[in-house]
Amino acid sequence: MEWQAWFTLAVVGGMLVALAREMAPADLVLLAALFTLAAFGVLTPEETFQGFANEGMATVAALFVVAAALSETGALEATVGRIFGNSPSERGGLARICVPVAASSAFLNNTPIVAMLTPVVIDWARRRRLSASRFLLPMDYATILGGTTTIIGTSTNLVVAGLLIQSGMAPMGFFELAPVGVPVAAAGLLYLVLAAPRLLPDRRDLAEEMGEHRREYTASMRVDPSGPLVGRSVAEAGLRNLPGLFLVEIDRGAHVVTPVGPDEVLRGDDRLVFAGVVSTIVDLQRIRGLVPLPQGDEPVGAPRSQRLVEAVISASSPLVGSSVREASFRGVYDAAVIGVHRNGVRVGGKIGEIVLRPGDTLLLQTGPAFLKAHRNSPDFYLVSELHGSERPRFERAPIALATLFAMILAAAVELVPISIAAFLAAGFLVATRCLSLSRARASIDWTVLIVIAASLGVAEALHKTGAAAAIAGPLANASGGLGLAATLAIVYAVTTLMTETLSNNAAAALMFPIAIATANAVGADPRGFAITVAIAASCGFASPIGYQTHLIVYGPGGYRFWDFVRIGLPLDVLCGIVTVLVVPLVWG
Repeated sequence: MEWQAWFTLAVVGGMLVALAREMAPADLVLLAALFTLAAFGVLTPEETFQGFANEGMATVAALFVVAAALSETGALEATVGRIFGNSPSERGGLARICVPVAASSAFLNNTPIVAMLTPVVIDWARRRRLSASRFLLPMDYATILGGTTTIIGTSTNLVVAGLLIQSGMAPMGFFELAPVGVPVAAAGLLYLVLAAPRLLPDRRDLAEEMGEHRREYTASMRVDPSGPLVGRSVAEAGLRNLPGLFLVEIDRGAHVVTPVGPDEVLRGDDRLVFAGVVSTIVDLQRIRGLVPLPQGDEPVGAPRSQRLVEAVISASSPLVGSSVREASFRGVYDAAVIGVHRNGVRVGGKIGEIVLRPGDTLLLQTGPAFLKAHRNSPDFYLVSELHGSERPRFERAPIALATLFAMILAAAVELVPISIAAFLAAGFLVATRCLSLSRARASIDWTVLIVIAASLGVAEALHKTGAAAAIAGPLANASGGLGLAATLAIVYAVTTLMTETLSNNAAAALMFPIAIATANAVGADPRGFAITVAIAASCGFASPIGYQTHLIVYGPGGYRFWDFVRIGLPLDVLCGIVTVLVVPLVWG
């Protein structure tokens, strides 16, 4: 080998050590490796930056915007979230979560899906008095399994698709991964539903629950006469067993229903009075058909502009000693009081008659300008917006879903390339106000994009200098003449190991040239080896750092490192066996 190959191997080795030891963020490490290779002349400027113009990287960026639009309109919660439903058993609940999530992940990048569905699954588990740790990790794994079936299922698939084009091979078809991905997904889902429950932890964040119960309110909601809750019972509307929340009464003007039974049918303009913790009151905002009903019975501003804000009254505030009605919140602050919390307990009675004291915490419904105008006001000690209190754009959910299906159909029938279809969909969703331009910009995870682009440049250096071919020789010899399956198994195992210790996109980019060179060395179809790399780089389940979606559920689920090893390692082995058996049948 020439010095360039040795130097590339040294840089890649240092990069692997830095990633494994978490010496710096992955994007910074990969950029450092890329520009080190460029500085020493291993890569030309064109080769250095070609990853940033790669079709796969650009497609991932557009898909982040599409996923954000589905979240902003509540479309994903209204479809996949409702499918979760009720189940008499935990295994049944796992099946109802994992199967639809895997199916949706086949057509939408799994990273934004996990980000969107994590609060949905937590809420679903809380309503059933179950630990979210029993469901979040299987949901995460299910999105990865479903993502192995199509080109847009994971960013890893798009990286390999971009490398195929870069190496002069035919582009990857939309469903080309399906002959391997579908058996892998089916085997993995069976494992998650039948075997994983024995291994999953049961953890609850008691500190968080105690903190929430120190912030309890009484809040009123109105049933929208044109909404989907009219004519449904309290149980059917999902209002019966809300965690930390109790439906106190239904006010119908001259008639008040209390206590409220599960079979009570909701009517338009019913006033529902809830008592409970603040986080679940925020969740009520996201239920289509319920409208907050503040003191005065009139919302503040347009529904989309409303926010829920907590404000603590200061000792010098002119509000002290006044009732909520006398304070004229709407006229003075452009806000309405939803609830009052005092000394660790909620303040009952009619909100308008509550006399305010220093230290009272108010739950306010405000316009978008309230925070900026009153964050430093002497009237309040503290003003903070409640995360997730912005109401989804429910009326635009059909547009978002139709756009997603049109994008999938256009790519599947090869009307336009998936990259073009994704950007057209993203632009249309912004143009139709399913998503604001600022929110579209914020939805793009630039760290993921930088990792993909830099990985492609490093992979080009491995191929260009012959370092990949030099590594492929020992890999081919290691199979000892045992045949194609043994060689595939080695490639799969090395790729999975790199995924577990580094990252999925980096593993795919680094192993692609090595796998192609190995295929050529044993006289096999290199395309089958490329598909093997795509599957192996996605199916990394045994380490929380191996895949970005693992980190999303790591904290909310209260997981530990060994939870991933105990549950994910058998799944790694299972997916590897299925892949090694199926790939030779399809690609010879």
